[in-house]
Amino acid sequence: MPRLFFATDVHGSEICWKKFLNAGKFYNADVLVLGGDMTGKALVPIQQQSDGTWKGVLLQQEFLLATEAEAQEFEKRIASRGYYPFRATAEMMREFHADPKKVDAFFNAEMLRVLARWMELAETRLKDTNIKCFVSPGNDDDFSVDEVIKRASRVKLAEGISVDLGGGFSMISTGWSNSTPWKTHREASEEDLAKRIEAMITSDMDMQKMVFNFHCPPYGSNLDEAAMLDENLNVVDAGRSLVPVGSKAVRDAILKYQPLVSLHGHIHEGKGTARLGKTLAINAGSLYEQGVLQGAIVELDPKKGVKSYQLTTG
Repeated sequence: MPRLFFATDVHGSEICWKKFLNAGKFYNADVLVLGGDMTGKALVPIQQQSDGTWKGVLLQQEFLLATEAEAQEFEKRIASRGYYPFRATAEMMREFHADPKKVDAFFNAEMLRVLARWMELAETRLKDTNIKCFVSPGNDDDFSVDEVIKRASRVKLAEGISVDLGGGFSMISTGWSNSTPWKTHREASEEDLAKRIEAMITSDMDMQKMVFNFHCPPYGSNLDEAAMLDENLNVVDAGRSLVPVGSKAVRDAILKYQPLVSLHGHIHEGKGTARLGKTLAINAGSLYEQGVLQGAIVELDPKKGVKSYQLTTG
């Protein structure tokens, strides 16, 4: 009887990744599943001053750091919010302002360096356990992260394949989403997303023992409601006007095949559960910027199907 812990959209938050790795022992879970959007979105320079101190800006607030200990603590604070801190000289910052391509290359290198360290941390934390760990990069994750995950010993890249969860249960995963206003890395038309999903499904799959791990939630499920945006991508009506932004291809696949469970993320404010026919659909939600890991525990039983489930915050 596999017991799953599912989380998603950690977006580079160091503390959320550590909590995710610890969740197996904490919640007595056999399987860890991270549903997508692993990596961070921005660099935060900590610039050395002429007097030997450091200065950094986080969320439009300036911090003056008098000692190395203060600088290191500030780095941890930045990393916990999902950004990438780095020590910068005035010359480095001038080069970055002059050539945005250098910034992009540096960001990608930092992203991959941090992700490789995360994979090493997984090896340490899961070393003496039988816990399985699966991740599926999301639409915000660059394709270069896949190779880093493939090299990991205790974390398995689950994108586009069927994996064994134990107890006769299986899971198929994709981190691709339908189109977004931000034109991220892994987006597709609804037609192409449907083809990606169909390509994973074979006639011998037992949908009563199947978990869909699809980053994008199903359209119109109440797990996909986000603030309405205007043509300039500004929030309308102070965020009070909500619209469904999930995938119709995901919804159609769930209704067609009726898996036991479908796991989702993508819409951070969409935490909750819904029933689509016989399928229990879950969006774990995300509060990564606060260093809070939202998740879901799902206990599967060969006879009962979903024996129990619970949304978590920790």
